[in-house]
Amino acid sequence: MRLRPGRPKSYTGALMIPFSLLDLSPIRKDSTAAESLRNTRDLAQHAERWGYHRYWLAEHHNMTGIASAATAVVIADVAAATSTIRVGAGGIMLPNHAPLMVAEQFGTLASLHPGRIDLGLGRAPGSDPRTARALRRNLQDSPDTFPEDVLELQAYFEPAVPGQAVQAVPGAGLRVPLWLLGSSLFSAQLAAKLGLPFAFASHFAPTYLQQALQIYRSQFTPSAALERPYAMVAVNVFAADSEREARRLFTSLQQQFLNLVRGTPGQLRPPVDDMTPLWSPSEQARVEHSLGCSVVGGAHAVSDGLSRLIEETAADELIVTAQIHDHAARLRSFEIVAELRDAIAAPRASLHFD
Repeated sequence: MRLRPGRPKSYTGALMIPFSLLDLSPIRKDSTAAESLRNTRDLAQHAERWGYHRYWLAEHHNMTGIASAATAVVIADVAAATSTIRVGAGGIMLPNHAPLMVAEQFGTLASLHPGRIDLGLGRAPGSDPRTARALRRNLQDSPDTFPEDVLELQAYFEPAVPGQAVQAVPGAGLRVPLWLLGSSLFSAQLAAKLGLPFAFASHFAPTYLQQALQIYRSQFTPSAALERPYAMVAVNVFAADSEREARRLFTSLQQQFLNLVRGTPGQLRPPVDDMTPLWSPSEQARVEHSLGCSVVGGAHAVSDGLSRLIEETAADELIVTAQIHDHAARLRSFEIVAELRDAIAAPRASLHFD
């Protein structure tokens, strides 16, 4: 039987584009990881009530502004605090881990929360070279072995066969759904070759979005996991009750990326009224390019922006994210998106792309 990523139906029975949520568990300036993880749990519970399809967390290391480094542990906490929403990794950076250990971790999660766990896989280390070395992986050939590591991990989720020397316990036979994540063309090609669903990280690297989707769809080979291509597109959404407030909230993410450009990542800063004195023209251009796939504004602007993105990409699913400093404002932003979802997510006739 072929597995599908899943798409909810509208009240009339028409297929609708699911909206999902990506959370980086931001650590606010002068706050703590403990507070961030409590906010993550709270946001996940709200997301479930608001009808989001998935709640994904991402692996980053040595980042003082992100609390989800032990991604599988945070997923376990979120899954335990919710009951119906799918929970998963967007993603696990496979070069940092032995495939067997990932299979055991996510086999455990799938055993605790059957039918609710996703495993998205990335090829980058999710950190700087020194941190990657501290993770004790072979940096010289890890990216080159990514396809083999994906296949090895996939095999651990298949039923064990007689005489199999190494098994994932738990994990064997659970067929945890795998996704490939990417911000360039490599993972699009590999996802197409392996017949896996594909998620593009356009929320911070939009340059190759359309090219990656075209490659993935045109080269897709059906597999036991997936019958037709299924593409998820990531987008920053900063929604508020006024456009002015939404643009102010957006400055926290702009400051975060400005610090990344300068090589000084840190905790998520409070919003400001004006970014002009904070960056140079060249820095502004780099940040704005990285954040090109962002929708910022009131309800009308958000509805128009997300509708255009769906139309331009033919996305099967959107995953929205927002690094907002104030937790209440962050909740309100995702709530506005949820309120607009049924109007934005126009019915689609099928999952097939010519």
